[in-house]
Amino acid sequence: MVREEVAVSTRTLQWKCVESRTDSKRLYYGRFILAPLMKGQADTIGIAMRRALLGEIEGTCITRAKSEKVPHEYSTIVGIEESVHAILMNLKDIVLRSHLYGTRDASICVRGPRYVTAQDIIPPPSVEIVDTTQHIASLTEPIDLCIELQIERDRGYRMKTPNNYQDGSYPIDAVSMPVRNANHSIHSYGNGNEKQEILFLEIWTNGSLTPKEALHEASRNLIDLFIPFLHAEEQDINLEDNPNRFTVPFFTFHDRLANIRKNKKGIALKCIFIDQSELPPRTYNCLKRSNIHTLLDLLSNSQEDLMRIEHFRIEDVKQILDILQKHFTIDLPKNKF
Repeated sequence: MVREEVAVSTRTLQWKCVESRTDSKRLYYGRFILAPLMKGQADTIGIAMRRALLGEIEGTCITRAKSEKVPHEYSTIVGIEESVHAILMNLKDIVLRSHLYGTRDASICVRGPRYVTAQDIIPPPSVEIVDTTQHIASLTEPIDLCIELQIERDRGYRMKTPNNYQDGSYPIDAVSMPVRNANHSIHSYGNGNEKQEILFLEIWTNGSLTPKEALHEASRNLIDLFIPFLHAEEQDINLEDNPNRFTVPFFTFHDRLANIRKNKKGIALKCIFIDQSELPPRTYNCLKRSNIHTLLDLLSNSQEDLMRIEHFRIEDVKQILDILQKHFTIDLPKNKF
């Protein structure tokens, strides 16, 4: 456990981690403060951050399992202690860590008698199992257990949709919520008009990311949601025949660049975020994990710097160079100096 003394600055707004601990491989805890805030601001930030922590952070989980010779979800298999439904619930609890997008396949193929754990899962290269000791099933006889798994990355909670299960494929409730719980509390100090507040945030995660990483991700997602209000001009909403339906025009990277060309004063490069570009999700996530969020961040790097980013390829660098050349007629230097 790590504890630090809380020192409140009355000059600038600052945040700090005041407590951090790992209770188990699947339970991390962190406590953070943000201060000094004016009266009412702590509640505004605390409510928004809690909702973003619980609902806006993406996670990876098993969403489907397939095994032959299984008549229905609530059946039992000779030689296995657990029912099919219990096995599916155990698979639902498996904690995974990855930055993949789309659907990936994994599998389990073992022979009893033995205990089957998460360590027996054969994941794709981009997926890591947080706790390999998680229990899946108990084989009591010398039988083969082969299960095909489907892994996806999403956010929030998605209930399985019923189907006829004729192919032996069973959907699993998708729990793509790395943050298990989040709370906020407020401490007020001072008198009268000079009253100020300290915001305390408590975050529990499932081990696929740390509370500090969750705090950064939630903050980044909140900023992304408000970007259109900061940099987009008001646009007409296209109403269709149904008055309850409307289409909001997509605010694209090209629209923002067009505004820069028209406006001689220009918009600060730090206000142009790379998530508005035409980069593929994998490239965008590699940049994001390297703390490259804006165009200004990107232009502070050389081609050599980009190639040092984990999982980055020469094709990704070329694509970035093409975008910069096409819209800004600038190039990144090959080397820093």
